[in-house]
Amino acid sequence: MTIIFSIFIFSFGLVLGSFYNVVGSRLPKGESIMSPPSHCENCHHQLSAWELIPVISYIFLCGACRKCKRKYGVFHPIMELLTAVLFVIAYLCFDFSTELLIAWLFISLFTIIVVSDICYMIIQDKILVAFGIPLTFLRVLTPLEPWWDMLVGGLFGFGLFLLIAIMSKGGMGGGDIKLYLIIGLVLGFKLTFISIILAAFIGLFVAIVTRTKKGQPLPFAPSIAVGSLLSYFYGSELFNLYLRLLL
Repeated sequence: MTIIFSIFIFSFGLVLGSFYNVVGSRLPKGESIMSPPSHCENCHHQLSAWELIPVISYIFLCGACRKCKRKYGVFHPIMELLTAVLFVIAYLCFDFSTELLIAWLFISLFTIIVVSDICYMIIQDKILVAFGIPLTFLRVLTPLEPWWDMLVGGLFGFGLFLLIAIMSKGGMGGGDIKLYLIIGLVLGFKLTFISIILAAFIGLFVAIVTRTKKGQPLPFAPSIAVGSLLSYFYGSELFNLYLRLLL
């Protein structure tokens, strides 16, 4: 049954990943997520149902518009695939439980903000509120141990990034600061601490590889997403490894 459920959840994740691509791509531009229907940005060809099948349509169409043959980027199919894989990983870790709902919401939040941050360098407050409220509610229903760890984690994540923003005179975006309030509430202090360390190293690595110059804007949400999800799923192991390295 685990395999059957995993296949179903993978398919479900692909569909949601496709929808989250639309949300992350359209909302920052003030566009409706319902209309106009998905279309080619070059020739405005309206995509048919079979052209909208997540990942599969991209493969069969060789990553190009059926009408004008303009190539699409691989970014959106990758996000669809990652969403599906992460949904399955969450299911394998938590089975059907309240924690699984938290994991799926957490993954969904990151999918949308990674798309919007990479495309427009924007993390919208409405997205943070839309996911922050149910995540907080579910975390209260499924509390950390001790229960107040979520409060400490939220204050720590928010406070640290606010301090960085003040000291760097705007070097840290407001969206990143508010995002870490949600991350802290979900993860608690220890895992939030690990996620910040991971995000910092990942961000530094990306900056070096892309040869980002001082003062040049760099989307940080992808680094935060990777660091936070690694911490969420494997944080205890990473924290123990960190302690062993220190000692």
